[in-house]
Formats: sequence, C-alpha cells, structure tokens
Amino acid sequence: MSTAELHTLTGAYALHALPESEQRAFERHLEDCEACSQEVRELSATAARLGLAVAEPSPRELRERVLREITTVRQEAPAHGRRERSSGRGRTGRWSGYALAACIAAAAAFGGVAVWQNQVAQDARQEANQAQRQNEQLAQVLSAPDAKTSSSELTGGARGTVVVSQSQNRAVFLAANMAPPPSGKVYQIWFNDEGTMRSAGLMDPKASDDAVLLNGPVDQASGMGITVEPAGGSAEPTSDPVALMDFPTA
Repeated sequence: MSTAELHTLTGAYALHALPESEQRAFERHLEDCEACSQEVRELSATAARLGLAVAEPSPRELRERVLREITTVRQEAPAHGRRERSSGRGRTGRWSGYALAACIAAAAAFGGVAVWQNQVAQDARQEANQAQRQNEQLAQVLSAPDAKTSSSELTGGARGTVVVSQSQNRAVFLAANMAPPPSGKVYQIWFNDEGTMRSAGLMDPKASDDAVLLNGPVDQASGMGITVEPAGGSAEPTSDPVALMDFPTA
C-alpha cells in the first residue's frame, strides 16, 4: 500500500473499520506521520462524542415539573373522627360523592400529566433517533473507503479538518478549539460552488470542538467556508469568511 493511500485511512482507523493487515500497515505509518496522527486523535475524539450524543438523560426538571402538576390536584379533606362515622347514611353518601368527584378530578389531572409525560418522551425519542441517524451518516463518511481528509490551521489557534467521500457524496467538518461566536451569532458553513456559496448548516455555538455533517450533497463543490451569521443562520453570507478550506482532491 502506497503512502498516498495510507493518508486516506485516518477515518476508517479511528472507527476501527480497517482489516487487520491494513491496520498494522497504518499503525506503522502513524509512527512517522504526525499529520495523520493528529487527524486520528481528532477523529477518535469525534467518534467518542458521537457515541455519547444519543445517550442524553431525561431533563433534570422533568421530576420537578411533574411534582408541580401533582400539587395542583385538589383533594377532599378527610373525615374527622367519630362524629363523621355517627352522622348517618346521608352524610356518608354526601362525603362519598365529594370523594368520587375528587377522584375523578385527580384522575383527569393525572391523565393530563401522563399525556404531557408521554409527549416529552416522544419528543426525546424523536430527537435521539434523529441524532442517531445523523451520527450514522457521519460515521459512514468518515469510514468510507474513498474518504479523503484535509486539515488546516484556522484563526485564533483553531484547527479544521474536512473529510469528503465521493461515493457518499457527503462531507464532514471537524473543528477543534474554535472560539465561541459573538453573542447572538452563530458559525454557518457554506459549500463553495465555483464562487457561489451554498448553505451547509450551522455549528453548535456552545461547542469549541464540533463535528458537523454538512447539509446536502457535495456535488461539484470545490471547498467550504465559514462565516459569522445571526442566530438561526442566513440565506446567503452576510460577513467575510473566518475560514476557507479547499476540499481534498483525488
């Protein structure tokens, strides 16, 4: 296997997707290639974060919100001692009517809480499923046999790595040590289509290290750029790029 071919195996190695013979050859290559070693460290860290991304715990405020709902259920006060027991069937029947009404109200209230809890659970499952699908797509790009990587230093000591797979027609951007964007702003990634910028998604404004599966196909894009945009992103760049990177070539 040539050195040029070994350079393309960083993603598959980080995901433990290499056959044993290629793994041994690549590990020998790592001893003498600092660039590949750096990429493997970054990709391995990304793979570890992906494994944790879909294991989000339930919101911490869930229990408190449920308890608050429960406290709104009004219940009938209990009967007081022997006087209630000796007051005859009429009083007992009336108390039973109050108790029944309270139980119905409680059941209705708890039913509302149950519906709310079920909706929260469904939303959480949908978010987890979406994150898992995206992580699987991201992993497919990183481990694709034709995946090629390119890394460069960005402003402020940050480092960016882009991984492109023509067979998947997708690209992944990995950022390390990115400074946070200004308040109310977000980093937006763009495909460079022969000078025309096409939106490829937003980065997490709270993460200095991020892995982004670029939205949409690579197609004929020759590279990517990053701009600072208002929260939610823009239809087209509104600021000068803070980073420009060419996609690795075959």
